[in-house]
Formats: sequence, C-alpha cells, structure tokens
Amino acid sequence: MATQWRLCGAGKISHDFSVAMKTLPPGDHQIVAVAARCLEHAQEFAKKHSIPKAYGSYEELANMVYLDVLHTEHWRLGLLVLQAGKNMLCEKPFAMNSREVGDLIAASKKSNIFLLEAIWSRFPLHREVRRLLAEDAIGEVKLVKAFFVSPQLHITRSVEKELGGGFVLMVFHGERPESIHATGVLFNSGVYLSMVVVMTFPRNRLAFCFFSIAVSLPNDATISGTKGTIRDCCPMHCPTTLEVNGKMTQYPLPEPSLPLNFTNSTGLRYEAEEVRQCLLKGLKESPRMPLSESALLTEIMDERRKQVGVVFNQDSQ
Repeated sequence: MATQWRLCGAGKISHDFSVAMKTLPPGDHQIVAVAARCLEHAQEFAKKHSIPKAYGSYEELANMVYLDVLHTEHWRLGLLVLQAGKNMLCEKPFAMNSREVGDLIAASKKSNIFLLEAIWSRFPLHREVRRLLAEDAIGEVKLVKAFFVSPQLHITRSVEKELGGGFVLMVFHGERPESIHATGVLFNSGVYLSMVVVMTFPRNRLAFCFFSIAVSLPNDATISGTKGTIRDCCPMHCPTTLEVNGKMTQYPLPEPSLPLNFTNSTGLRYEAEEVRQCLLKGLKESPRMPLSESALLTEIMDERRKQVGVVFNQDSQ
C-alpha cells in the first residue's frame, strides 16, 4: 500500500518535494492532497502536480502530512497536525526555539505518532559517512569543520537552515558538546550577518562552524581524523560527492521532471522514503535522525543566538 502524502503548504519547497516524489515508485508514494491559505493557490499547485485534492485551509488535511510553511508557523500548525493524530514530516528548522520543539515532540509522543525533521542529507550520503567512521576509515575523529555560506542579502526573507550544526551532531552521534562559543555580526534588524560557532566535545574533539548570508565561499564540511579526512563536498547541505582520503565518489541524483527552486532537491525523495520505511516498521521516529538530536540541535541554536544577541519574538512567549 502506498504511503499517502498531504502537503501542508504550496510553496517552493513543496514544489521541489512534489518533483522529487515523481522519481519514486508510484506504488510506494502518492501525493493525494495539498492545502494552502488561498484555495486558488492550492488548486493551481494541485493542477501543476496532478494532485487530486486541493484545500484552502490547513485544518482539512489528514494522514501523512508534509509541513512546508514559514518556519515561524511550524509550532502552531505542527501542533494542529500532531494533536489531530496525523504523522508529520516537518521542514527544517523544526521550530523557532527549544520550547517550541519540545512541544512538538511531546505532542507526537502523546498521540503516539510519527514525527521527523526533514534533513534529507542524513539518509543517503551521511549514512555512508557514518559507515566509514564506524569502519575506522580515518581513525579517531578530532576535528569537524562546516561552512554554510550563501549570499542572501538580496532576499527579503532569509531562512536560516543551521545544517552545519546538524552535520556536527551526525558525526558525533548526537553527543552533547561540553562547551559552545559563538561570535558574530548582526544587522540593525537583529538578524545575523555572519557567525562563527566553536564547540568542544569529550576526548579532545573540536567542531568549527561558519555561517554567513553576506559572502560566497565553498559550502563544504570536513571530518579530520588521526588517519585521514572525509570531505562532504559542496554543497554540504545537499551533497552528491564525497571525498575520502583524496578519493572522490559521486552519488548522482535522479533528473527532475520540472525545474527546481533549490539545488539538488530531488534528494528530498530520500526523506520521503525514510518516512515510509519507518512507518512500515511501526517506528515513531527515525533512528537516523532521532527527535533527541533535533532537540539538541535546537538547544545549540538557542545558546549561540543568546551569545550573539539574536532574539526571536517567540523567546518571550
């Protein structure tokens, strides 16, 4: 039986998600409905992607929901979905702060339903990274360096994905850092321009992350060990190339049937398939992206925001 999907949101990522779904067997995955704040927008989206049903409100959805709305709305609409007993794949970032993420996780556990933060790189290429680390391909890991840099000064609404921190937690198997040190520069609006985050972990291990929406640099991540190096090649948040001790290996993605809004977005197919496999096994969360890591990642984000001086309206609620 196919996993039936309902799209909560008809934006750019939902478009790419729908295109990516067409690269999977139709007997395994079907998008059966889409909802938007405007019925006309939902109907237009449904026609473009051959989706049977369109709704003009989010409340009308049911079953497996893919939540793609403004991240400021993830908490409100996420609770709506979860408290209605519907499984959910939620776009990143999960929510605005630890309190909101905690509420979403608590709601999923109370309803005993599936919940996953949508970081698709966790499932194909980063699974290979974990395999290499387990096989001692580069010895004991001592340093992780991640650059997430994208010039976005021309974009009115810039979404901070925080995938550098997520990569670090993947390498260190969700360990809590011993210390977090952050520094950066902000706009007058209070949004960060560039930021450096340094984290220390037990056994003399270090992680260095650099984020910026002002400059252009290679978006890559490097894991350095006592015997060698693994490099998650540009772009590190949606990778198709891995370099292990100087040897490059390609992991090509299927070609899209329609133009995409974001780089390598047919990779969204991997998070959809992860959801299906978890549901078939009766799991309520993914062992490759557990809810505990999403919670810890948000705690780290909160701490570095506090140190740099970025405050969200949701922090005082």
